Amino acid sequence: MIDSLIDKDWVEALWLILDFALAVLLLGLAAAAVGTRDLRRGIALFIAFGLLVALVWARLRAPDLALAEAAIGAGVSGALLLAALRDVPPSGLPSVGARGLPLWLLNLGSVTLAVLLGWALLLALAGSDGIRLADLALANLEHSGVSNPVTAVLLNYRAYDTFLELGVVLAAVLGVLALGPARRSVRPAGPVLNSLIRLLLPLLIVTGGYLLWIGATAPGGAFQAGAMLAAAAVLLRLGGDATAGLPGAVGQRWLLALGIAVFAAVGLGVSTGGGAFLAYPHDWAGVLILLIEAAAMLMIACALALAYLGGRPAGWTIGDREGG
Repeated sequence: MIDSLIDKDWVEALWLILDFALAVLLLGLAAAAVGTRDLRRGIALFIAFGLLVALVWARLRAPDLALAEAAIGAGVSGALLLAALRDVPPSGLPSVGARGLPLWLLNLGSVTLAVLLGWALLLALAGSDGIRLADLALANLEHSGVSNPVTAVLLNYRAYDTFLELGVVLAAVLGVLALGPARRSVRPAGPVLNSLIRLLLPLLIVTGGYLLWIGATAPGGAFQAGAMLAAAAVLLRLGGDATAGLPGAVGQRWLLALGIAVFAAVGLGVSTGGGAFLAYPHDWAGVLILLIEAAAMLMIACALALAYLGGRPAGWTIGDREGG
């Protein structure tokens, strides 16, 4: 429609202007986020930076990464950072850059690292001789069990990496639980927030289920779906629910172990059948990937919710009480 009304050269020029504006805004927000000495302002800028990165990924035609960045990089991560500062009075916040290395030196190191990584990427692309992993992935997509190339890469071609990533998530949440009892929940929400929670909660749950199911054929998957469920838990917590909608301590333990346990069980199951570890049989690849993603979704949602609580919830261990 636009191409028919405006000359194609003008359309390309407009897209170029948009890309340039996104690049300038991205660098400006990044510099402002790391350059401010006010931690609260820095977190707000970080959230805005994450949303802008999501737009950049969408512009690069990577909707899976755009969804993950918006849901996890900006949404859940921003909520975690704000929760960490919630109980700290403004006078108790440390001044960033007041001690240790000068801030300009840290910024210089970051810029140098970015230049080196960009140079290494250009060298890698120049020495590829025209052979791209994306072409190989697409050529074998029909044997992966899914039609979405991103899901095929994450759960089939490089399933070992995703398996280890779940291990990293588990290790991170175990570190959070080791900090001590969870923070006290906020006071019960008013009628306006309660009405908003009742409206958004089913939408977040349904959206999470949809992202899980559609991940086999379109942008979505376990990480995005888990982030949606975690957002529902954050809403419940903000509404005054001390448990954030999570099951009891035993159920939480099962959920945290579920993703890795199912992943390992599938890998061992196919290996005992004569195949390699996590080398799915062609006829069962789609079903096994969906099973792994469903378990990973629940694990990720539980892990992110527990991270937002900031410690062990009530009843996790004997003697633990909320806000202890």
